[in-house]
Amino acid sequence: MIISRLLAVLLVSVFVIAPATLISCPAYAQEFVEGVHYQKLDVPVETQDAAAIEVVEVFSYACVHCKTFDPSLEAWKTGLPEGVQFRRVPAIFDKTWEWFAQAYYAAEVLGVSDQVHTPMFVAIHDQGVDLRDPTLMAALFEQAADVPPAEFTQVVNSFGVRSRVQQAQAHGRAYGITGVPTLVVDGRYKVDGRMAGNNSNMLAVVELLVAQRLQETSADSPAP
Repeated sequence: MIISRLLAVLLVSVFVIAPATLISCPAYAQEFVEGVHYQKLDVPVETQDAAAIEVVEVFSYACVHCKTFDPSLEAWKTGLPEGVQFRRVPAIFDKTWEWFAQAYYAAEVLGVSDQVHTPMFVAIHDQGVDLRDPTLMAALFEQAADVPPAEFTQVVNSFGVRSRVQQAQAHGRAYGITGVPTLVVDGRYKVDGRMAGNNSNMLAVVELLVAQRLQETSADSPAP
């Protein structure tokens, strides 16, 4: 791994980070108030799968708070109930964040998301690798996932990846994202560490909202 100076990017998130754990039934759920601990979107945003409840993390590899939150989120999402899907949408606030979004979607297209996800956070925030440099980004993909640099370069600049980046930008606007990490529940509610009080509470709020949406969709389903 080639090490360079610490990545100089704008980190717009100012949320407080605290260790988060999976909370199945938060005893203090009744204390979570709409407009205080979470926000209902004025206009619901279409989800990828209308048959499932969707939890979206809006994040960026440029965000150190996203890196700190990631291990807790990774553990939490393994316990999601049936009928609930998790996915990520990169936040895009400037050209650097756009480039990282391209790398994220290139990893999806190449089928190596799991191999490069954590190494990208580590390279940027722990090792000071300037992954704004396409050569260094290609080197990371090769080292972490055995992707030849030429193949990475072709995919990361492809029309398909750029289209996904544009879709991410549109989703960010629709969600009204101003900072990351932010979690969006079923295209209807969003919560961040500032609103929830900390990231542990953020996951608890999301669990409450997921349970609420599961109950609502179950009630709306026709009887057999």
